[in-house]
Amino acid sequence: MKKNVWSTLPQMLLDLAFPRRCPVCDRPVKPSNAYICSECREKLVYIKEPRCRKCGKQLEKAENEYCYDCGSKRHIYDRGAALYSYGSIRLSLYRLKYGGRQEYAVFLGQDMAGRLGREILSWKPDALVPVPLHPAREKKRGYNQAALLAAELGKQLDIPVLTGFVERTRNTRPQKELEGAKRQNNLKKAFKIVQDDVKLKTIVIIDDIYTTGSTIDEMARECRSHGTERVYFAALSIGDGQEVR
Repeated sequence: MKKNVWSTLPQMLLDLAFPRRCPVCDRPVKPSNAYICSECREKLVYIKEPRCRKCGKQLEKAENEYCYDCGSKRHIYDRGAALYSYGSIRLSLYRLKYGGRQEYAVFLGQDMAGRLGREILSWKPDALVPVPLHPAREKKRGYNQAALLAAELGKQLDIPVLTGFVERTRNTRPQKELEGAKRQNNLKKAFKIVQDDVKLKTIVIIDDIYTTGSTIDEMARECRSHGTERVYFAALSIGDGQEVR
């Protein structure tokens, strides 16, 4: 017993000085040894069936197979899945990306593994590949939130994570500032595989938000051009979409 107390003392002191923050309310977590407040967990809105058979977006009618986006355009990736409805996690994502709340990634990555893990493992990926930031943007932010999520997800599922497999060669405008075709044009030739000696048959791209799929498609295009046969994605959140029969 004494050995256990002494071994956990440094972490206990660290928690007192810098209490872990809840990814939903951003207050010190209650109970203190958890990663999310008990009452805050209920505020998360999970994507459930029926889902779009391509991107995994929530559908209202079980008889529909695809959302409007996937029914009206051809994606380069094979299939994807997302954990939360974007609206329920929007503020948390903002703090994760721009507020320095890197600790959120532990719970969020674990939640992805717990709820999406079986599906991800069924794809039999050789590696998880986080969507890269441009070096200038990552230097300014100090980290890549997609890489943090991928690291925790890979740890939980025992899947290798390749953070340097693909680079972002153009410092593109944030996709949230653009609409429609401008999103696709913004990302043309924005990614480049830099580890040509690594051959991957199947990958899962990891990102924090899926909207129209332009980012995933452009990464999938680059990976397919270098021999990757199957490209899936797993996103922390996904927006709403219209349905198509």
